Amino acid sequence: MARIGGRDDVDAYVGARIGLRRSALGLSQSALAQQLGISFQQVQKYETGQNRISASRLHRAATVLGTSVESFFPPVETARGGVDDGWAGLRLITATTDGRSVATGFPMIADREVRKAVARIVQALARDV
Repeated sequence: MARIGGRDDVDAYVGARIGLRRSALGLSQSALAQQLGISFQQVQKYETGQNRISASRLHRAATVLGTSVESFFPPVETARGGVDDGWAGLRLITATTDGRSVATGFPMIADREVRKAVARIVQALARDV
């Protein structure tokens, strides 16, 4: 499996998906931490892939977040190091609070032309960096 800066690719992906789901539900890291019986710093470490989440805690997180454990994992082909179908981008955008806000809000923009315009703006700004 691929590793990112000493972290396992799948661990980072799972953490990013937890953060994305938490943000989509409007929960803070502190609120999720309280429901899981851990510190918000530990939630931060899970979401960045800095720490691995145990199977039992992942199951509890899925229950609290109202989703399945499977929803946190990449497709098997990606987990095996196969074709990159955009999941690397998901990890990058969900690595920050601002990125999670963009990822959560973007699909809620009803007007397709507005979504395209936002995408063009983001691409243009990214080129300037």
